[in-house]
Amino acid sequence: MRGKVWKFGDDIDTDQIYPGAYLTVTDEDEMAKYAMTGVEGRENFADVVSKGDIIVAGKNFGCGSSREHAPMAIKKLGIACVIAKSFARIFYRNAINIGLPVIELKETDEINEGDELEVDVHEGVIKNLTTGKVYKAMPMGELERKIMEAGGLIEYLRGENEG
Repeated sequence: MRGKVWKFGDDIDTDQIYPGAYLTVTDEDEMAKYAMTGVEGRENFADVVSKGDIIVAGKNFGCGSSREHAPMAIKKLGIACVIAKSFARIFYRNAINIGLPVIELKETDEINEGDELEVDVHEGVIKNLTTGKVYKAMPMGELERKIMEAGGLIEYLRGENEG
């Protein structure tokens, strides 16, 4: 995958990713309009992001409540993947379960907003096409990879039951 970087800091919580005021919205495409609107200065994020763009963040991305709305809104917005120094455990699991690629990379400080990245989620290779720097992140585990390839946990389990 290849996309433009949108940069976020440390401790971006699920209330910032998907504010509680919109929890009554059930249509997933509608949910996308509210992705990242709780982050100061990103209230219009859905209007400026393009399909295939990439979120790069600091540590503890997705902390806070366990709401599944947060990764779903990001995915439905068209974000190709989220790269962060670290993820809150529940956000990470929810992202994998819905088929949103998430990658841990300690060097996110070296990546700037607007950079163009090429990401190989399965191998954990991230190429910054703007700077020429190549990073090696932890590759996805085999089960996580299978869930992602199936399009999420529900599709993976459907395939397991059919095979």
